Amino acid sequence: MTLTNRDLVELTAWRRKLHQQPEISNEEEKTAREVVDFLAETSPDKVLTGLGGHGVAAVYDSGQAGPTVLFRSELDALPIHELSGVEHASQVPGKSHMCGHDGHTAILAALGRQLGRQRPARGRVVLMFQPAEETGNGAAGVVADPRFSEIAPDFAFSLHNLPGVPFGEVRLKAGVVNCASRGMRIVLEGKTAHSSMPETGVSPMLAMSQLMPQLPALGRGTFADDDFGMVTVTHCSMGEAVFGIAPGYAEIWATLRTRRDERMTYLCAAAEALAAKIAAEHGLSARHDYHEIFVASVNAPDAVEHLNRALDEEDVPRGEEALPMRASEDFGIFGHNAKSAMFFLGAGERYPALHNPDYDFPDDLIPIGSKIFMRTARNLLG
Repeated sequence: MTLTNRDLVELTAWRRKLHQQPEISNEEEKTAREVVDFLAETSPDKVLTGLGGHGVAAVYDSGQAGPTVLFRSELDALPIHELSGVEHASQVPGKSHMCGHDGHTAILAALGRQLGRQRPARGRVVLMFQPAEETGNGAAGVVADPRFSEIAPDFAFSLHNLPGVPFGEVRLKAGVVNCASRGMRIVLEGKTAHSSMPETGVSPMLAMSQLMPQLPALGRGTFADDDFGMVTVTHCSMGEAVFGIAPGYAEIWATLRTRRDERMTYLCAAAEALAAKIAAEHGLSARHDYHEIFVASVNAPDAVEHLNRALDEEDVPRGEEALPMRASEDFGIFGHNAKSAMFFLGAGERYPALHNPDYDFPDDLIPIGSKIFMRTARNLLG
């Protein structure tokens, strides 16, 4: 059940190696190869590569009947220039592991080391190294891959480090823990004109000025309510950057956010209807598309019970503060066909925030995260 000092030294060095060579969503080819190579000495019984893009699944099978228990981490980094000043800082300009996915991957690799020495007594463990979490298409791609049926889990678990929470403490609860969200791009098209004769064209300017406040006004409820909905305008552009042309084209980008997937359906319909109505009033055509789609992450009570037992047995303090979060996480899709739960592991109350350029995963979380997962696996599978 324990990692040796040598394990921790090697896992830390490997985590820092991953940190130096980050790959952003859907580009994680080298990172995936690193995972396969690092786990080779643990002799997994099956390794699936290229799942949903560059995903890797390593299977440790007892050979006996029993449940399949999946533990998931993420492979991708972010398009952020690192300013941490650490010796192992990113060597790739404009890209960095500012969310700690390199650390989560090291935690799963720690499980691989222990499972390589002693398989579960029954069932099997799947270590799922998932691509493209940050863009929301990674988990969906993995689950949609036909080969996922070979490792379809009965239970699925994940973690995320969380600055602002005391180091080593866990935040965990049943029910919604991360919101559903999606990016909506609205395109308005009219007709350009000479800026001296704007009346001869059809400008999207007034439509944009109406949409920017009216889209956020579609939000409703407080975050404590299941009916909560929120729209945040994140970007807009109109026409060309010249003085001689009245615009005929505009885009508005907005993030739609809800606590429940069902509520997202209604919020999307309302935003689409609003865009169509305002566009028609101004003689414009309107179209829309969606990007970075995240379903809600909902912790199953049974899965939470198993994590709580592991936390008790490993004497890890926990609470429910800070949950649920408005932020999204694509782990939720694993819970559509399995009992799933995600917990959040404190990185320190005054630690740099996730996605900040001065963030770096705290290596001392590797043994804490891995012992929680390992205890959960042993309790379920022996």
